[in-house]
Amino acid sequence: MKPIQHILRLGIACLALTFAPIHAQADYAQREDAAAFANEIAARNQLDAAQILSALSRANYDPRVIKLIKPPETRIARSWQRYRSRFLDHLHVVAGLAAWSQYENELLRAEKQYGVPPEIILGILGVETIYGRNTGNFETLSALATLAFDYPPRADLFRGELEALFLLAKDQKREPASYTGSYAGAIGWPQFLPSSIRRYAVDFDGDGKIDFESNAVDAIGSVANYLHVHGWRPDEPVAEKAWLTPEANPEPLIAAGIEPTLTLEQLAAAGIFPIAKSQPANTSETTLVDLETPDKPTEYWLGYRNFYVITRYNRSSFYAMSVFQLAQALRTAHDTGHYDVPPPANTAAKAKRTAAKTKKAAPHSKPVGTNPRKAVRRKS
Repeated sequence: MKPIQHILRLGIACLALTFAPIHAQADYAQREDAAAFANEIAARNQLDAAQILSALSRANYDPRVIKLIKPPETRIARSWQRYRSRFLDHLHVVAGLAAWSQYENELLRAEKQYGVPPEIILGILGVETIYGRNTGNFETLSALATLAFDYPPRADLFRGELEALFLLAKDQKREPASYTGSYAGAIGWPQFLPSSIRRYAVDFDGDGKIDFESNAVDAIGSVANYLHVHGWRPDEPVAEKAWLTPEANPEPLIAAGIEPTLTLEQLAAAGIFPIAKSQPANTSETTLVDLETPDKPTEYWLGYRNFYVITRYNRSSFYAMSVFQLAQALRTAHDTGHYDVPPPANTAAKAKRTAAKTKKAAPHSKPVGTNPRKAVRRKS
């Protein structure tokens, strides 16, 4: 390399270091905004500001968190079928049935106490973490500090959650840095943010503490309590498919929002009807839900009050419908022993190869049937 090129490259490297974001290596405890935050929440909650700053000194800026929280640069078309396929599959149903079997008494107790059916509780736990399998490995303190101080678009929200984390740690007599979860600070089986843990979590097994990281029972009771507090109505429907006349214009009704405010009479006047053509019992108002998939007809559903309650957990109609349909699949499988979801891709390929070999080796043999000893099997 020529000397002048070497000098130029060194100069460029130094400039890059000079203008690189200092927060990547910064000690949060040395930042004015973090110090102001510590003083503010200490005064509001009778905490020790020095202890808060000491904890923040152990938090690390995590660029992965910023990358994951940012909206994608290229807008991806909404696809209900793509979204649904992530949760309505063999793994979620089989794991959900195993959880139902293991925690059946606790699920029934939660239903009796809060009015929420087992399949709905399991639907949420399945969509959130596959029943505790995928709870996240981000250090919660660092993730929330990164979002609170280095992500201005949602800094207020995450400063509130960081404050809640310090209060939660005090409540539970734990170090703030001892929690792990999602990149957005959600913790454990049900993926509650710290503020939701403090507000809605319950010690459902009565052991004197709330544990979402290794205790499914507390998660079951807390999900049920969350839905109960947000207005779950026992024995009422969640959603049902709608059919539209050719002249129907659904857009104004969709624009009315996700909260149920439409009567079935209003929908009928617009040419929109329940598939069952009858109003479910105890239901007065609904919302029109559109589930779009590129290059496929849009699915239209009527979402009742309980559908809206599920959206309080995650404000997405796709999310709520995935929870509902997974819950339906689990209920059917639990009650009948059958589930109508695709098998894993590798299992399907293996079955196809096995069938081809069987046919070649014994063309007159009978096809292999379902193992009768299995409690649950996929519909043919």
